[in-house]
Amino acid sequence: MERCSGALEEAADGARQQERHYQLLSALQGLVKELPSSFQQRLSYTTLSDLALALLDGTVFEIVQGLLEIQHLTEKSLYNQRLRLQNEHRVLRQALRQKHQEAQQACRPHNLPVLQAAQQRELEAVEHRIREEQRAMDQKIVLELDRKVADQQSTLEKAGVAGFYVTTNPQELTLQMNLLELIRKLQQRAQQTQLSGCLPWPTSWPLPR
Repeated sequence: MERCSGALEEAADGARQQERHYQLLSALQGLVKELPSSFQQRLSYTTLSDLALALLDGTVFEIVQGLLEIQHLTEKSLYNQRLRLQNEHRVLRQALRQKHQEAQQACRPHNLPVLQAAQQRELEAVEHRIREEQRAMDQKIVLELDRKVADQQSTLEKAGVAGFYVTTNPQELTLQMNLLELIRKLQQRAQQTQLSGCLPWPTSWPLPR
């Protein structure tokens, strides 16, 4: 009797999973129609079916929520670092202007042209240093964000989310952005229709900044 009851329950669970998969797949197919035709052609039935299967497990949504939180912390840290550097440069420029003004006020008139020429060279050297430091900071930010994108791609690939793997190909990145946009819209619809109780999904790829 217990075996029969267990088999019936297992069959019912399987039917519920199959129905849920069908609902998710049907919703994804509807949302794909809103994408440009060039991307519609790349999102095959198999890809959408695999994506729907991945979304059956709420763990995927928890993973994405974790990735989103990590990215926000990283971006906040990088933003603050850049602000600090900009503030340091602003203070440096102010101090240099003050120094030059005081030197000119104390300078004898016949020595002023020589002093101004020397100050101009010093100013150009400082501006060159500032540009180099800003360029290095921007490169650091780009590299760090690229690493985060790769981490996100790898994590979603390991979680079995169709269409995600580590790549820097612009077309593939755009495709992944579209996949995340599909999932975001699906989540919005799910919240309204009670299709699932998943966590919010991001709005863009890389994850929102």
